[in-house]
Amino acid sequence: MSKQSVEKIQNLIKSKQVFVASKSYCPYCKASKQLLDEINADAYVIELDQVSDGGDLQDALASITGQRTVPNIFIGGKHIGGNSDLQALGKKAITEKIKAAASA
Repeated sequence: MSKQSVEKIQNLIKSKQVFVASKSYCPYCKASKQLLDEINADAYVIELDQVSDGGDLQDALASITGQRTVPNIFIGGKHIGGNSDLQALGKKAITEKIKAAASA
């Protein structure tokens, strides 16, 4: 994993209100993206299987979060976890976290 990939991921986590590292074929990723769409979250999604440095970016995410699986979700610069973590929060709590991040 390159230093450049770690910096790229750290920048996305800090600069995007909602950041999702995903893979286009992953059903759990699709469920997370659908939930975020339903609440009109302006999520920035990177499909790791569709970018040339996807493997390196996934390694960087694993080193930052300890989570190698996708989706890997952040709201307001804070790691939420994966799909089960997002679904467990529910729409209201997710919306509140996004609003809190926007006003921070």
